[in-house]
Amino acid sequence: MSETAETKSFWDHLEDLRGSLIRILVAALLFSVLAFCFKDLLFKVMLAPKDSTFFMYRLFGGGDFSIQLMNTGLTEQFMIHLKTAVAVGFLLASPYILYVLFAFVRPALYENERKHSVSLVLAAYLMFLIGVAVNYLVVFPLTVRFLGTYQVSGEVRNMLTLQSYMDTLLLMSLVFGIIFEIPVISWLLARFGLLKAEWMTQYRRHAIVAILVLAAIVTPTADAFTLLIVSLPIWLLYELSVVVVRRTCKNRIAQG
Repeated sequence: MSETAETKSFWDHLEDLRGSLIRILVAALLFSVLAFCFKDLLFKVMLAPKDSTFFMYRLFGGGDFSIQLMNTGLTEQFMIHLKTAVAVGFLLASPYILYVLFAFVRPALYENERKHSVSLVLAAYLMFLIGVAVNYLVVFPLTVRFLGTYQVSGEVRNMLTLQSYMDTLLLMSLVFGIIFEIPVISWLLARFGLLKAEWMTQYRRHAIVAILVLAAIVTPTADAFTLLIVSLPIWLLYELSVVVVRRTCKNRIAQG
């Protein structure tokens, strides 16, 4: 721990925290305003998965389709625009937000803790971005294509609201960003000796059941297709975590 951190009073730390939060809010606000101003580009990206022209559909092939979205509220489109801009603004500002938070915490850390904390934060941030990308590129498009074109009868026409579409996209992006932190959390637990690869392999069947339950909770719909699409990457993350924990335990034993 640095001498500066030790000599500062509680009120000094509180003032530093206040300054950090203000910088975070200002950065998020600026990026949110920027995203709000680029409305056409913003929603061109957000609405891309609703048509067969989305590059992931063309990559894997398939027939032509297009989902028509409608608006049912007077203020709904404006509020969705605002909410989406704020979400994207925080995502764009996230590197700076992490920098400010780490700069606030850094003086309280020892030198060896700083090195490990940088690796931990970068890994967690990278996995969160990968989770958001996997949802946008794979999980959400497959979900939209299946459920948006599914019909019990040709006499029933699908009319999806913009609110439903955007809420599902933003929620699933957040959920997958958090879910992709599983390997990082497993590494952290293994480093402290709280998790072993043997335990994870021994209770693999229980973990699969838990994954299915978790997928059923986080999916916006109750169909088996979406459940499978959501469960698969979580299971792969679990298997990756087993490998990470096994290597971490071996390194900890070798060092200790």
